[in-house]
Amino acid sequence: MNQSKIQYFLNENVSILKGVGLTTKKLLKKKKIEKIRDLIWNIPDGFTDRTNVQELNKLEIGKITTIKVIPIKYNFPRIRNLPNKVICEDNKGKIDIVFFNSREGYIRKVLSLNKEVIISGKINYFNKKYQITNPAYIVPVNREKYVNKIIPKYSLTEGLSENVYRKLINQVLEGISEVKEWHSKEILKKIGNISWSKCVYKIHNDKKNDINSDFYRRLAYDEILANLLVLSASRKRIKKIKKIKKVFDQFISKKIINNFKFTLTKDQIHVLNEINKDIKSENKMFRLLQGDVGSGKTIVSFLAAGNVIRSKFQVALMAPTEILAKQHYDLALKIFKYSNIKIDFLSGKFDLRKKNEIKENLINGKIDLIIGTHALFQKSIFFKNLGLVIIDEQHKFGVRQRIELSDKGGKNCDILLMSATPIPRTLVLAFYGDMDVSRIIEKPSNRKDILTLSKPEEKRDEILEFVKKQIHNKNQIFWVCPLIEESKTFDYSAAKDKFIYLSKIFKNKVGLIHGGLNKDEKDQVLNDFLNNSISILVSTTVIEVGIDFPNANTIVIENSNKFGLSQLHQLRGRVGRGNTKSTCILLYKKNLSINARKRIKVLKKSNDGFFIAEEDMKLRGFGDVLGYQQSGLKNFKLADPIHHSDLFDIAEENIRKIELDNMHFTKYNFILKLFDKADIINQINLNMINRD
Repeated sequence: MNQSKIQYFLNENVSILKGVGLTTKKLLKKKKIEKIRDLIWNIPDGFTDRTNVQELNKLEIGKITTIKVIPIKYNFPRIRNLPNKVICEDNKGKIDIVFFNSREGYIRKVLSLNKEVIISGKINYFNKKYQITNPAYIVPVNREKYVNKIIPKYSLTEGLSENVYRKLINQVLEGISEVKEWHSKEILKKIGNISWSKCVYKIHNDKKNDINSDFYRRLAYDEILANLLVLSASRKRIKKIKKIKKVFDQFISKKIINNFKFTLTKDQIHVLNEINKDIKSENKMFRLLQGDVGSGKTIVSFLAAGNVIRSKFQVALMAPTEILAKQHYDLALKIFKYSNIKIDFLSGKFDLRKKNEIKENLINGKIDLIIGTHALFQKSIFFKNLGLVIIDEQHKFGVRQRIELSDKGGKNCDILLMSATPIPRTLVLAFYGDMDVSRIIEKPSNRKDILTLSKPEEKRDEILEFVKKQIHNKNQIFWVCPLIEESKTFDYSAAKDKFIYLSKIFKNKVGLIHGGLNKDEKDQVLNDFLNNSISILVSTTVIEVGIDFPNANTIVIENSNKFGLSQLHQLRGRVGRGNTKSTCILLYKKNLSINARKRIKVLKKSNDGFFIAEEDMKLRGFGDVLGYQQSGLKNFKLADPIHHSDLFDIAEENIRKIELDNMHFTKYNFILKLFDKADIINQINLNMINRD
């Protein structure tokens, strides 16, 4: 079977396989298995070793074992519901083979007296006797090769048996022959010199299968390369878009810096220069600006916005929540106070007349800088001359969404995405390889490190006394709890219960915010906290993202061991934005796990979000590093950015060579289709043709 035929076969629906009826098809769909290729990537989560034949004096209870024995006696009770038994022996002992719901005739056939057989099953011990109940295999010794093998174990939907699934996998493996190699010999030496077909067979049949085995790594590399090819195509498409160069001096940005008398850090200056260079270029900017909490990303984005406005273009800034958008708006009014820049705010709460007025002003160019939520990109919103879109805290975009986003505002519109979630380098490469990436690591000199303490729950009274002093000094406190209500499964603190408890002590100085509140209710509580109407805000993790509370200098985190490192760091960043010394108190219960102790130790040692993100990825894996189950960010089937970081480096180097040689991606069509990336590439290419 040639490569194109195998490709066609793998993209067929599973229903063409023998044994897949409507019921099995539905059960497979629950596992997100619809095409034959999907079967391949549902790899075994373990193996049963039936290769080692054990003597009866060496049996281990509970272990699946293969034995070679001779049946010597039948026991067929005439009482209903009692099992049938066959007593077997070898030269070391005896064992009962027990059958439920098997007929006498069948048993006599498969276990003939005095004829040696191979039996495989789980060893039990009952009434002082070893036994195997309903054996998995019984075969004559002359068919030993059919039972002495490694059996893969799969995680499956309830109702779908492993035997059925293994038969489907075997059909697929039989349908795959050797295919023409798409990697060079040089690459194969680096990733494991094994053919693709052999790797697929081994990943389902070799008990040495683990994340670091040669055949696993080869397939993981294919997946990494397929993902990076998509990002490369997206990057190529964006770079191909030519725009009008924006011409400006730095009059506005210099005026802002002089009026507010602040000094940019070296990182801020470097990043601003990168952005200005992009803005002046004839190529469309598509840049991710990463910066730890309090690193000064927002001021950099406003300085860039001022330069774009100076070149006679409009700027739109989008934030994920209305309260954060409003805070950006208030800051913009202060920043651009001494300029002629016209700034407005678009709220979903505005009446139709106000919304229409803003829309009219955008079309007529009477607004230079508009700030709002995602409503800014409704189809009914038009701009006279949009030159820059700034997206704050938007790290949930997958490649498809970024392709659409890059088209907003037309070819002359540059895109700047900002994230306060530090992302390790490997993840940046894996998920943001189509974008230019800037990092602000150094923090402004006026930002003080936050003192981080860990306290056992028994010292709650000591913490309450500390909180009372902070309130007396006109400071505010966050009190964070993982769950809204007590869980029968997890003994986490409950935000509602904590609110009631603290309200008894601090009366009406306590507010509560959690995911169960609607948007207006959340905004009301946050505004009360911003306006100092309340001193303590009891919260779930909904206060993670981006809002400045300058009077908040203390955060208490209940059950801190239940949070990930990056999430704790993001929560800690909610304080320390004013002039007073700030404190983060990590409460924990007894009997901390080793990993929980490591997390607390790292957090107490460092305020560097990028270092913390790297440590978090080592402890928890890449899927949860960003603190969210993010769209498009947990889409690897085999590859792991932690264990396969060297493969990412090899793939990145290979991609650069492919781009340099201007090679066409058709050479890699097989793996692009295999990992469901071909359609995205086609969408990118189609957009390029339409634009041309």
